[in-house]
Amino acid sequence: MKDAVRGVGVVVASFCAFCAHAAEAEYAKAETDEAPAIKFDAGADLRIRQEIMDHVPGLPYGGFRAFRFNESGYRNHIRFRPRVWAELKGDAGEAGTWTLYGRLADEFRWNSRPANRATSWPGEVILDNLYLEGKGVFDGFLDLKVGRQNLYGLCGLGRILVDGTPGDGSRTLYTDMASVRLHVTETSTLDFFGLYNFDSASDFRIGDDRHRLSSLASRFPDGSGNQDDWGAGVVWGQTPVEWLNYQVFAITKRLREKQLPQTSRRTDLLGARVQPKLSETISSDFDVMYQRCGEWSAFAGVSWKSAREGWKPLLGIDYRYMSGKWDPMWGRDAIESEMYLYGSHNGVGWWSNQHYLKLSAGVELKPRHKLVFSCGPVFAAERDGIGGGNGRFKGLFTRALYAFPIWTPDKEKGESFEMYGHVIGEVFNPGDYYDTDKPAYFLRWQVELKF
Repeated sequence: MKDAVRGVGVVVASFCAFCAHAAEAEYAKAETDEAPAIKFDAGADLRIRQEIMDHVPGLPYGGFRAFRFNESGYRNHIRFRPRVWAELKGDAGEAGTWTLYGRLADEFRWNSRPANRATSWPGEVILDNLYLEGKGVFDGFLDLKVGRQNLYGLCGLGRILVDGTPGDGSRTLYTDMASVRLHVTETSTLDFFGLYNFDSASDFRIGDDRHRLSSLASRFPDGSGNQDDWGAGVVWGQTPVEWLNYQVFAITKRLREKQLPQTSRRTDLLGARVQPKLSETISSDFDVMYQRCGEWSAFAGVSWKSAREGWKPLLGIDYRYMSGKWDPMWGRDAIESEMYLYGSHNGVGWWSNQHYLKLSAGVELKPRHKLVFSCGPVFAAERDGIGGGNGRFKGLFTRALYAFPIWTPDKEKGESFEMYGHVIGEVFNPGDYYDTDKPAYFLRWQVELKF
């Protein structure tokens, strides 16, 4: 723990010194009226959310256990997540545009039930991001990013690369990673990345780590923790014509238990993704993936968004397949459902063994202001009996989302403060895959402020 605190002190001191240098550059600009070589920016954000749920199927970290109503139980908690960040950015001409970015984060809670999980501020402050990024290096030939960063969105593979180190993905999604993108031609790119997540009990943090983030999110299916995971990948992407984009990728992951006996898990994946734009208003997305252990996953989706002025109607249809023992690797965030993130039988966010057909409809009233409803059945790809029932029909899943702006900044006036929120409601009516017919529900409201 002392080493972790000392490490945080070194990192924070270095970052503060760098920020001080940037401030001197800004002062020099005011004195000489010349553009500084380095620009400094900083800010903060605060997220407040309340989540209420009951009868959620499965038991987080419970391993392969059947649904038990009394075990899943009612939950009601409010979470507060403050973060502060700062960055230095400089343009080095043909050497590219460089950015040094750092962010500190905390999350504390008030839990109505179960009350024994309540935490207080500032229970634990973590180094959430600290990376160096270069864009347009070697006269535009490559981009690179090295350090602690969010994994979500890497290479555009959002269904595979989502979650990072922590056991509580609602707070942060960081991982320690290096990634390089080569701009091979004007229409094609080649990405390489490597990442390593060490057990967060020895992570850079200040404060009490007994209750949260004491082990990785990427737990084994039996619920054990205290693990390291690492991996690498290569992604080829090309846009041969304006209306078509495709990617071919290979990714490998290793997961090792730190405690004795040191069990381990290896997953190797090959996949392809195609995104044809069928018209100005209709887009589509298809992928297929294979894991060397013999498991498959596939996705197909078509969406329509009106081109009319003002409010725009939305329609979509998605189908997702995951074979019986599909390993989601780092794709363990709230991909389809906030409720199932808590209730997966094989650990939080362990998406596997499913056929899911979803229909959605809604309206975009203006940017960042929309209302969307979705509904669809979920079936098990294999009759594994984990749910306690004797069938394959997992149930009917219904979801409603309303996202809305509260305060929108006027960029022309130099305003930066913004405030927005959302409300999510989910209902799951279980089928014969489970040993209960009690409907599950999830409700969340959230407000986020950015300064």
